[in-house]
Parts: sequence; structure tokens; C-alpha cells
Amino acid sequence: MTHSVFIDGAAGTTGLEIADRLGSRQEFDLVRLPEDRRKDTDARREAINNSDFVILCLPDEAAKEAVSLIDNDRTRIIDASSAHRTAADWVYGFAEFQDGQRERIANARFVSNPGCYPTGFLGVVAPLVARGLLPVDWPYSVNAVSGYSGGGKALIERFAQEPEIGFRSYGLTLEHKHMPEMKRHAGLTHDVIFAPAVVRAYRGMIVEVPLNLPAIGGGAKSDDLLEALKNHYDGSAIVSVHDGSGTGELLLNENDPATDRLELSVFADDSGDHVRLVAKLDNLGKGAAGSTVQDLNIMAGLDETLGLRL
Repeated sequence: MTHSVFIDGAAGTTGLEIADRLGSRQEFDLVRLPEDRRKDTDARREAINNSDFVILCLPDEAAKEAVSLIDNDRTRIIDASSAHRTAADWVYGFAEFQDGQRERIANARFVSNPGCYPTGFLGVVAPLVARGLLPVDWPYSVNAVSGYSGGGKALIERFAQEPEIGFRSYGLTLEHKHMPEMKRHAGLTHDVIFAPAVVRAYRGMIVEVPLNLPAIGGGAKSDDLLEALKNHYDGSAIVSVHDGSGTGELLLNENDPATDRLELSVFADDSGDHVRLVAKLDNLGKGAAGSTVQDLNIMAGLDETLGLRL
């Protein structure tokens, strides 16, 4: 069976990645608009309502507008923007982070794809909170660096025009659109303290959550966190969990290849009390296009790894 798919916003960085992954897939037939009608509301409305699946790669307000154009009860939506990531009537499209989430995605009509930074944070934190190894009421902090492609065409152009930029810290107002998503889907009481930055690498991302376990309380050690994460992701073809012992450094290279994997590591001191939970992923892969394709596969009843770069 062939499913029709319309990517609204196909000219953007994420949209181009998704189209590239789906272009040779025989299970999907891409619905494309002529360039001069790509932003035409009537043309978009027709494409949206005539497609089995619609993937939204748009700014938040445009994504909300696109949803309002639906006038049928069958078109299924995957929103890659942040517009619906905390909406109660949308299913969160991170299949692995929580027990039963894959089944929720499979049965959903409206799926909101996770943000790149929250994918890393939730990947290491949410299963541990769910199992009671980390508390819901701890003030977690997140340090993260991303490749500059995560900022879309504008940031890509800036890094090309300003080659002296090596590290760009931002979000210094301590506000960021990903913060409510992290708090809600980890089930936390407090907002996280989020410290994002962009580095001179096209793609890739490292997300880190430092923990002082004795200060947190509860008696957990680093080995307990490692075992719980390994058990939670056991059998996953996409997510892997590593013991960081003996690892001297963790690198992002300027031209790392594309991947849809999510690699989680537990680094600790000899006592097992001081821990750095670290997620490494491709901000355009598992952080965007890869997870969108994975969700599409699940919703279409296919092997979720089809078309992924593993």
C-alpha cells in the first residue's frame, strides 16, 4: 500500500532532509507543489486534505495555521515545529522515551515531533524519573551544544559569513521554547536551567545533565542509573547506552556524517556519586528528520527503522 505524504515547508532544512529520505521509498508518494504555489493557501489546503499524511516543517504560527486548514477526519499530521509539543490532544513523537509511547504514536492522528535538545534531555532523564531513581522535584540543569544547522538557513548563512565564530552561547535570558517540553514530558515540578550553545560543526549535538547524587538523595549510584537506562532501551535499534568509564573525551567533528542514532552515556567518578548523563545525537537526524521518518513509519504500520541512517 502506498501512502501519500505532503511536506508543508519542504524547502527548509528539516523538510529537505525528510524529502531526501522519503524520495526513494516505494511505500510513500510525495505530494509536491510547484515553486510558485508553495506558499499559496488554497494550494496548501488542497494538498493537506488530499494526503494521507502531512508533515509540517514550518514556524510555529504557520504550523497552527496549517492544522486549521484540515477539513476532513482522516488526514494524519506530524508536526516538526514546537507548536504542539506540550498540547494535551497531541501525541508526543518520541517512541522510546516512555513505556507505551510507540503504541500511542501508532494510533494517533496528531503527532508532535520532539525538539532536538529535549530528545537528548528526555532520553537520559525521563526513564530514570519514571523509575523513581531521580526525583520529579529536583532543579535539573542542562548544558548542550549543537551543530549550526539546527538554526536553519539563517544561522547556516551566518556561520558561512562569519568564519571566526567557534562557539555561540545563546538563551542567556534563561528562556527557550524547548524548556516547557522538557519539563512536561519528564514530569518535572520545576523548570530546567537550560544552557544551549552552537559550535562550528554542521550537524551533531551533545546534551549533558550533571548530577550530584548524594545531594539529590534517594541512595542511587551511577551504576543504578546505567543499569536502568540499559534495561529501558534494551533491544532498540536506534538508542544505545554506554558506560562512560575510561572515556577520555567526547567529540563533535565539523563534518560528522548524518545519523539517526541516539547514543546515551553515563560518566561518573570512582565513588559513583558525581554523574554526567550525556546524550549524543544528530540534530538533523534523531533530533529532527530522522525521528519524523521514524514516527511516519510507525503510524503507517511499517518497520520503524526503514529509511533511517543507522
